[in-house]
Amino acid sequence: MPNHEPGIKCPTFLKQEPGINKLTESINQAEAVQEKAALALELQKEVNVLLECPDYKRDGVECRNCHFLATVRKKTAEIIIMAQKLA
Repeated sequence: MPNHEPGIKCPTFLKQEPGINKLTESINQAEAVQEKAALALELQKEVNVLLECPDYKRDGVECRNCHFLATVRKKTAEIIIMAQKLA
């Protein structure tokens, strides 16, 4: 699958993105739902750093893009965690 960089230059985003990508990759490779859920909890913590960014500017395009990506990732993590509860 091709790697599409979002083009966000924010230092906070750039600091968090490698860890988020690594966790996402680990979730995708994990077989057991319990392992996926544990990784999803970690993903939520990393994504919350972006959602709680003290430098967030409501009218900033990069900030809106960052928050959009972070929100999608957080919702994905929540779904994985819910799946573990159902298993």
